[in-house]
Amino acid sequence: MPRPAPEIAFARLATVAPDEILTHMSDPRVLAHLPLATFDWDAAAVARFVAAKEARWARDGLGHWAILADGRYVGWGGFEKEGAEWDFGLVLRPEAFGLGFAIARRALDFARSDPRIPFVTFLLAPSRRSFGALARLGARPLGEVAHEGARFLKFRLETADSGAARREAADPVRSP
Repeated sequence: MPRPAPEIAFARLATVAPDEILTHMSDPRVLAHLPLATFDWDAAAVARFVAAKEARWARDGLGHWAILADGRYVGWGGFEKEGAEWDFGLVLRPEAFGLGFAIARRALDFARSDPRIPFVTFLLAPSRRSFGALARLGARPLGEVAHEGARFLKFRLETADSGAARREAADPVRSP
């Protein structure tokens, strides 16, 4: 009998034990796809990381969440304002890689319900080999871009209401 899908929830990163984030972000399987992670992760790096993510929430009213599956931390991701665009990022623990599509769909349902987000962008490291999930979500490739000195493949997904009924999404965690 297939295992039931876990319950996905979003929380603030500040609610996650720093050691959980440190273990996650020190895994070489994760770092292989994060070209901007050019430093060693330690307790101080985790504190700076969480503070930077919380600053985005304070500035923009939205940011990256901790992602929980059945109450257990499995990664982080969400939306961050990059100039005039909302970029979606998702960084999962290796044992949760298979949950990415379901998590992305839930987050994108949230984006579709938020009038501030007419579209989202995705920046993926060229080390990624498969982009089928992005195609299934409806994202289209825009080409290669440089961001903070690293190369990325950029995709875009329209999220604005096109006259069809909008999906209602619960507010997963909008503010502290």
